[in-house]
Amino acid sequence: MELNAVKENVVDTDVLIVGAGPAGLALAVDLARRGVRALLVERAVGLFPGSRGKGLQPRTLEVLDDLGLHHAIRAAGASYPVGMIWQDGNRQGEHRMFDESGSSEGSPYSETWMVPQWRTQEILFARLTELGADVAFGRELVGITQDRGGVTAEFASGAPVRARYAVAADGGRSTVRRALGIGMTGETVDPNPMLVADVRITGLDRDNWHVFPPADGRGFLAICPLAGTEDFQVAAQLPAGSETDLSLDGIRELVAAYSHLAPDAVTEVRWASDFRPRAAMADRFREGRVFLVGDAAHVHSPAGGQGLNTSVQDAYNLGWKLGAVLSGAAPESLLDSYEEERLPIAAEMLGLSTRVHRGEVRRGEATNQLGLGYRGSSLAVETRTGLSEDVLRAGDRAPDGIRGGVRLFDVFQGPHWTLLAVGTGPDLPELPTCRTARIPSYELYGDGVFLVRPDGYVGWAGETAEGAKRYAAEVGVQMC
Repeated sequence: MELNAVKENVVDTDVLIVGAGPAGLALAVDLARRGVRALLVERAVGLFPGSRGKGLQPRTLEVLDDLGLHHAIRAAGASYPVGMIWQDGNRQGEHRMFDESGSSEGSPYSETWMVPQWRTQEILFARLTELGADVAFGRELVGITQDRGGVTAEFASGAPVRARYAVAADGGRSTVRRALGIGMTGETVDPNPMLVADVRITGLDRDNWHVFPPADGRGFLAICPLAGTEDFQVAAQLPAGSETDLSLDGIRELVAAYSHLAPDAVTEVRWASDFRPRAAMADRFREGRVFLVGDAAHVHSPAGGQGLNTSVQDAYNLGWKLGAVLSGAAPESLLDSYEEERLPIAAEMLGLSTRVHRGEVRRGEATNQLGLGYRGSSLAVETRTGLSEDVLRAGDRAPDGIRGGVRLFDVFQGPHWTLLAVGTGPDLPELPTCRTARIPSYELYGDGVFLVRPDGYVGWAGETAEGAKRYAAEVGVQMC
């Protein structure tokens, strides 16, 4: 992936990505490892500086592992601390923020991993530069048009960009989405204003997530130590009609009013933002040659920890499809499956985030995103018959595991498809862009032959390999 030469004062590339948040960076990394010419632009002069999306769900950890970021993400974060309830300056007892969901052979990551959003983005950015790419900062998009051959983007300064496809990853107030005339339908989850800030604070231990419950309708305060830093994240819900003050004096006044801490316990405010929790989704995720990912497509309440995670997985779903079409291996119709697969997932996650916010669902098994899949997708072809409902099917996430000395996630890692034979010894077709593996019987799969997509979901499944080659040709897996 590279910045492309200017021709007649127009920068030419295959994919223009607008917005260097988690979704934009993840997509840029995925395209870079595929050798796709792409340009990632960002309006700001640097990466986002705040902790907002600090929880990485188990499924997202699998995605980041595949992108080559396992060690960096693990080193940068930690498990969430146990909540400590305070009242009148006294500890009242522990509160578990997450229901435990144990690890299993098929799911190596069992817990939400805390990494401040700014650090996750730094790690993605470092991986992008390692792959030979970069971010064009200070590039504010002011207009976008398209025709049958591509997309043209205009900026407040600098040369316009001409691309075969464009991706809006520019957040909930997406300039691209608005320019395309795509509506955003949603609701206010909670009328009370909220505030989140990264602060330096004294007088609290870093072993607990400190919770100060509402009293007399005053509001709610939580102060969480941020893994890998000296900072705490302050999150507060204020009474309806309250004004938010993001200054140092304002944060000090809030912390002192809602807790036993003195105002000067807050020594520094490093970043702060206010908002009203909202759940909203774009009316469509595609307009011609332009795709919406992340907050440009769906905006969540932060309570469920689903926003950043769903955003990264949007990018992971779209990246391999763009790569296949741009290489000529797959028909352009493959791109239709992006909205088909991701819009229902986004709708489901929006509902889940809202229920968590309202206390109807607890964090844990429900929020880890390991059970999400694409069984109803046109790309999911299941040819076996007589299967029970709980058996792995085409469209499901392909589990990890070790059989016959083969670790499946090691086989899957990378931008390729995988042709997997489980407990069966039929002849397998030659698919040179596929990685082929055979393992003994494995109960999480059942015996059969499976074509595993580059994003780790089963695309095709059969009792034998008959039909696999035909499916592969339709979705762009090259054959001998």
